[in-house]
Amino acid sequence: MKGFAAAFSIFALYLAWHAAHDREASPADELPVAAALAQGASEVGAAGASAASTPMLASAASVPNGASPSGAVSGAAAAGTAGPSGGSGQEAAAVASTDDGTADLVKRGEYLARAGDCIACHTADKSRPFAGGLPIGTPFGTLYTPNITPDPETGIGRWTDADFLRAMQQGIGKGGEHLYPAFPYAEYTRITERDVLAIRAYLNTLAPIRYTPPRNDLSFPFNQRWLMFFWNLFNFHEGRFVPDPKQSPQWNRGAYLVEGLAHCEECHTPRNFMQGLKSSDRFSGAVQAGWRAFNITPDRAGGIGNWSDEDIVRYLGTGAVPGRANAAGPMADVVADSTQYLTPEDLRSIAAYLHSVRPVVGGQTRPRDQWGSPADDVKRLRGTRVTSVDGAQLFVANCASCHNWTGQGIGASSPLAYPSLIHNSVVGAPDSDNLAMVILHGVNRHTKEADVMMPAFGNELDDDQIAAIANYVTKHFGNPKATVTADDVGKLRQRQQ
Repeated sequence: MKGFAAAFSIFALYLAWHAAHDREASPADELPVAAALAQGASEVGAAGASAASTPMLASAASVPNGASPSGAVSGAAAAGTAGPSGGSGQEAAAVASTDDGTADLVKRGEYLARAGDCIACHTADKSRPFAGGLPIGTPFGTLYTPNITPDPETGIGRWTDADFLRAMQQGIGKGGEHLYPAFPYAEYTRITERDVLAIRAYLNTLAPIRYTPPRNDLSFPFNQRWLMFFWNLFNFHEGRFVPDPKQSPQWNRGAYLVEGLAHCEECHTPRNFMQGLKSSDRFSGAVQAGWRAFNITPDRAGGIGNWSDEDIVRYLGTGAVPGRANAAGPMADVVADSTQYLTPEDLRSIAAYLHSVRPVVGGQTRPRDQWGSPADDVKRLRGTRVTSVDGAQLFVANCASCHNWTGQGIGASSPLAYPSLIHNSVVGAPDSDNLAMVILHGVNRHTKEADVMMPAFGNELDDDQIAAIANYVTKHFGNPKATVTADDVGKLRQRQQ
C-alpha cells in the first residue's frame, strides 16, 4: 500500500507538472480579456472585425447588427480613458456608440443564453429566474444548481469576466474549486471567448436575486471536489471549436451549436461508468430522469435518418411534427425555453450537422414513427361488464376524448391539435418508458405557436392502470413488443423530475 501511495503521488506530481508546462496556445481567433481592456478601441475593433469572417462567430443568425463582444469591451475601455474634450460632439458620439455596442452585446448574449438553455437548469422557481436551486439527480447524489443572477452575495455579481470564462471553458469556480460536470463545461469549453463574454454581459442585466440554493447532497467520496481532477483526465478536453475548412459555413455553425452551446450530447449520448460521455456512441440515445432521449443520428430505423431538414427545424421550433413526433418531458422544456427562439438559419444548421454525423444502429429494423393502425375496441366494450383492469376501457374513459377512440387524434396538423397515436415516435419506441412518463406527468409545452397541455394522470390512476393503458396503446397504435409492468411504472413514478 505504501508503494502504491508513493507511485500515485509521483504520478499526480507528473500530471501537475505536465499541466503547468504544456498548455495549449490560445486559438488565433481568441482575444484575451486583458488584451481587450488594454488595447485601444481601434485595435480591438479591428481584431473583432477580422474575426467576423468566422461563420460561427458572426453569423447574421446570432449576432445582431454584427456586434462583437470584444469590440463592446474595448469601446467601454476607450470611453473610460479618453481625455477631456470639453463636451465635444466626438465625445457624445463615442458615448452613444458605446451605448449602442453594449445594447447589441446584451441582445446577442440573450440569444446565446437561449441557445444554451441556461434558464432551464438555473431556475427551480419561476418567480426566481436564474437564481438556481434546481435539484439534479445523479448516481452519486443530488446536485443543486447555483444562482447566476448578478447578486453580489449569493450570485455571480462579484465574479470577474476572467472568473466567468474559467468556469465556462475550464470547469473551475471563482474560488479555484472544480465544478461538477452536471454543469456541461465539457461542451461549453468549445464556445468562443466572445460568445462567453456576451452571455456574461446579458446575465449582468438580470435583476439580482438574493437566494442561496441548498447544499449539494453527495455521498463520500463524491463530495470531494478535488477528485474531479481525475474525472477531467479521462472525460474533459479543453479547447475552443475549430471550424472544419472542408465543410460549409452552415455545417460549421451547426457543429458549433450542437457540440458546444446547445450541448445536445449531454442528454442524447450514453455515459460510461464514470458518468462521462461515451464518444463511441455519440447521439445514440440515453436515459435522463426516467425519460429516454432518443437516437438522433441519421440511422434510418433507430434515429432520424428518415426525417427531412424541415422536419428537424419544425420539431425544434414548435415541438411537433405531425405523423412523427411531439416533444414531451425535458425535450418539451428545451423547445419552450431554448430552440423555439433560434433563427431558422441556426435550426437548419443544426439539422445539416445532425444529418452528417455517424449513424448508430440501435437494433431497430423499423422507424419509430411507422407503426400503428386505427382501433375499434369501443365496439367490443358496448354492453360489456368489465370486472378487471382493462386497457381498452381505461383508454376510452381517460384518453379518447382528445386522441379519439381510434387513436387518430383530433385536429389533424393544426397547432392546437390533439396528436395522433398512430405514426407517433413515442408509441413506436422499443420500450414504453416515455409513454408511461407522459401518462404519469402529462405534457406542458409553451411555444410561440401554441400552448399544449395534457393533464397528468399520476394522481388519478394507479400503477396497474397506467401500465394497462400504456400496453393497450403500444399494442394497437405502436410497437406491440414494447410493454411495461406495474412495477416498472412504480419505479418511473419515483424518479426525480
